[in-house]
Amino acid sequence: MAEEFEYKEGAEEKVLIVKYGEIAVRGNNRKFFIERLLRTIRKNLDGMGDFYVVKEQGRLILEDRGGEMDFDKVIPKVLCIMGIIGVSPGVRVKNQRLDNLKKVCADHLREVGVDDYRTFKIETKRSNKKYPMESNAVSAAVGEYILDEFPSLTVDVHEPDITVYIELRNDAYVYSRLIKGLGGLPVGSSGKGIVMLSGGIDSPVAAFMMAKRGVDVEGVYFNSPPYTSERAKQKVVDLADRLTEFTGSFKLYVVPFTDLQLYLLEHVPHDKLTIFLKRAMTRVACILGERDGALAVITGDSVGQVASQTMQGLHAISAAATMPIMRPLAGFDKQEIVDIARQIGTFDISIRPYEDCCTIFVAKHPETKPKTSVIEKIEAKLTDLDKYINEAVENAEIIEL
Repeated sequence: MAEEFEYKEGAEEKVLIVKYGEIAVRGNNRKFFIERLLRTIRKNLDGMGDFYVVKEQGRLILEDRGGEMDFDKVIPKVLCIMGIIGVSPGVRVKNQRLDNLKKVCADHLREVGVDDYRTFKIETKRSNKKYPMESNAVSAAVGEYILDEFPSLTVDVHEPDITVYIELRNDAYVYSRLIKGLGGLPVGSSGKGIVMLSGGIDSPVAAFMMAKRGVDVEGVYFNSPPYTSERAKQKVVDLADRLTEFTGSFKLYVVPFTDLQLYLLEHVPHDKLTIFLKRAMTRVACILGERDGALAVITGDSVGQVASQTMQGLHAISAAATMPIMRPLAGFDKQEIVDIARQIGTFDISIRPYEDCCTIFVAKHPETKPKTSVIEKIEAKLTDLDKYINEAVENAEIIEL
């Protein structure tokens, strides 16, 4: 077997090892998901340097052909991409002779710094079965060399302070750190959805959760000047812009909603106003979404959180939809949603003190258990409702982020 393995020459190079999770078990669709991932990585790094992505089995290798890899600059741009479970800053080794692997591993530990570590482990994975040594033999030989080079370290194969990984592939890769990513699926690999983005805490989190499942999300915001300020609109634009860190881009519809709200305020029972407003919003979102090829409306509803989010209220609102409504936060409590909002960087934007249109027009004593049949009977008498909905759709402003 030793004669079958061809040793190559070449200097070591810093690379970023990009690992993905669910994509690896996608069978015949794996190529499609990986291409989506590659496209997003390239887009995020566009203009930052001469980067190139090499496909290896089960991971991607990112190299900088313009010079030495700057991990501090590159990692944040890659780590926020949906579908990536983690990245490892490491070294690509073309010369896989054992003596060179020993030297590279020792150099890697020197660069990482060993002062904070007392124990270590070498873990080798031999994907290239032509390599003339078994994985355990490589680990043992390299480990012995490390013990000689670093007298302060001892071996602990069960709970080491640091593990140095060696992957023997077409080239070898050496690394010791896995920085956890978001996981999920590449954005756009699961179709498109339109999220009703209110400016509150919940809806940006809902958008994030669906993007994590591969949905290409766009948004619709209902603007009600003069009852809502320009700063309330800007808050939503800032939320959408923040979401682009995970989605790559974001299309936001800003729908003029004042006339429609005032019409409903005048013509429907006040305790049912919120339900009618949300039904109208749902209809607008469906029309805009269908134009863009969306397959679902996404909301930040959490069951029982507010009066309109009782099961009865959600049923009455859903009945107005012409496409499925997805509520990824339905079973979450408020603190769970807040925790995610903080994690993704939307919380501080959402709590800016600028109210949305629903807050301004909320009833003092909203009905919590509306009957869909009653709501639909009242709505059937609103002869001008369709006109106001169509006007709102046609006058929507589009913001591309």
